[in-house]
Amino acid sequence: MKRWLIVLMLVAGAVQARVDQVQIHGNAAGTQTLTQPQPGVTAADYRFNDRGRGDVIQARWRLDARGLPVSYEAQGNDYWKVEFSERFARDAQGLAHWKNRIESGQTRAAGFYLPANPPPEFMGVLARALLKAPGRRLKLLPAGEAWLEQGETLGRLTLHRISGIEFTPVSVWLDGQGETAGVIDDWFEVLQASDLPELGRLQAAQQAADQAWHARLAQQHTHRPKGALLIRNARLFDPVSLSVRPGSSVLIRGERIVRVGPDADVEAPADAELLDAAGRFLMPGLWDVHQHFSNVDGVFDLIAGVTSARDMANDNEPMLARVKRFDVGTELGPRVLLAGIIEGIGPLAGPTDVKVDTPDKARAAVDWYADRGYAQVKIYSSFSPALVATVADRAHERGLRVSGHVPAFTYARAFVEAGADEIQHLNFILLNFFANEVKDTRTRDRYTVLAEKLAQFDSDDGRKAEFSEFVTFLRQHQTVLDPTMVVLEGLFSGEPARAAPALRPVVQRFPTVVMRRQLSGAVAVPAGKEAVYAQALPGLLRMLKRLHDGGVTIMPGSDGFSGYSLHRELELYAQAGIAKAEVLRIATLTPARVLGVEKDRGTITAGKLADMILVDGDPLADMSDIRRVHRTIKGGRVYDPAALEQAMGMSPR
Repeated sequence: MKRWLIVLMLVAGAVQARVDQVQIHGNAAGTQTLTQPQPGVTAADYRFNDRGRGDVIQARWRLDARGLPVSYEAQGNDYWKVEFSERFARDAQGLAHWKNRIESGQTRAAGFYLPANPPPEFMGVLARALLKAPGRRLKLLPAGEAWLEQGETLGRLTLHRISGIEFTPVSVWLDGQGETAGVIDDWFEVLQASDLPELGRLQAAQQAADQAWHARLAQQHTHRPKGALLIRNARLFDPVSLSVRPGSSVLIRGERIVRVGPDADVEAPADAELLDAAGRFLMPGLWDVHQHFSNVDGVFDLIAGVTSARDMANDNEPMLARVKRFDVGTELGPRVLLAGIIEGIGPLAGPTDVKVDTPDKARAAVDWYADRGYAQVKIYSSFSPALVATVADRAHERGLRVSGHVPAFTYARAFVEAGADEIQHLNFILLNFFANEVKDTRTRDRYTVLAEKLAQFDSDDGRKAEFSEFVTFLRQHQTVLDPTMVVLEGLFSGEPARAAPALRPVVQRFPTVVMRRQLSGAVAVPAGKEAVYAQALPGLLRMLKRLHDGGVTIMPGSDGFSGYSLHRELELYAQAGIAKAEVLRIATLTPARVLGVEKDRGTITAGKLADMILVDGDPLADMSDIRRVHRTIKGGRVYDPAALEQAMGMSPR
């Protein structure tokens, strides 16, 4: 899940004691307390609560004259409440050794040890060390390299950008003494209280630097044919008939498809650029209907062949601007339809400014989204069940769809009866049958109790009959399901010290530091519940298959690491027993139909937008071949996924 955090640094006295207030999208959620228990030693106590989730980290460290860690130790729990401990030390003979939950090792090489689970303050520690390093470059331990570039100065603050930590540069604002003044990205901000009035200017300057970085990437990796583009010798998949036609050609001019037919029947214009498919599998571009765009999500969508997507809640104004950049090509990304989130009031409310508690406010929120071209609204977990019908009626009046989490203290059937067109996350379907036992679904209980409830469900013939009736109800109401199976697999079949299953085929090719950050994210299995958790995913897959066979429309959404998670979502559909050709239809034509853009998307047909992918394999034989995207074409522009991966710092395929 994406998390929007704001850490406002409130200095209490000298720099040896500082209390940072942690906030999630404006809501107080915790603190980071920094002290100096003895000369040369910094201690941090960092903790926040995000609706039952959230890090707790107690760390202390000592630095040498170069700003490199000499010792570091930490313990606590990660976002999903999995406990961890970490230790690093370099002895008098220069031997460094470390151990954390994902790795252990030792070396005599110099370098900056970057913890696996550091508190926020550690980005400032790294920035100061880079300023002292020759060429502003440092080897990282256990592996990798970081380098620092200076950006714009605003008053007493200067922007510095650290590369080598994430796929894109990490921004750090330093004051005139070189101390950390702010660390800001799409979801996390650290800012001294005295500089809070400058936050808007800092964000604007940083966003300009980020957008310039994206514009350079787009210019370097977008191929625009000078004339027509002719694809020859392709195995063309048709999601309407579920058939494949070998020896097919597709003629593209500008952003539209001009002609589709057998190779012999499609003549090459004089100005045509030839793209020989060499018998590869050609299909419409993929859809991911559940994303929360930030940073490089759009790049990884194009890498994975996702040419159309739906954003399911974001910071509204910045996201509107990002979609415009996607559309004009100054930032790489798919075509995006927007779903605007509407939440209720309360301590467990989700991360959005759009919180309503009256019918008038609810209707006004719908109007705001409709006036700005949103395709639908998304109701969130703290929303009042009594206001669902109000939102649904106004949304339908304005031509918008309605979807969301089933709000707390109600259940899926009532949500649909009140006017919801779609439900996000399969777990809310299961919880429909335990409405009297799991009433408050705003905390992580909506995930963690799922395994045990599923075991009860599978062993109860009465529940199974009730489920069959509910499937009929959903089909009759034309309710759509965005199941996000990949999220549920990561929670119940993942391991806290490994990458999510969706990333395991590719994570070893990530930059070293980025790879380490991905080795976490699963729910810790409670002692004695191993067998219950092991059967959770198979049970959910059986439920998904019964929904599909019962005529419930399914659309694929990842709600995770973009691109590769969508591939895994499709693999899970095939694993559930849905025919592979049907899975490809679900990933291409079905969202175009449901979301009202079938005129332009969903099939490779003359007159439609030229959004398609060439796959170096056969997903109809092995769904995992969907990962082998050779070329992505969006609006007639051609992208090389392998080259884009290397631009992101990944090793070659």
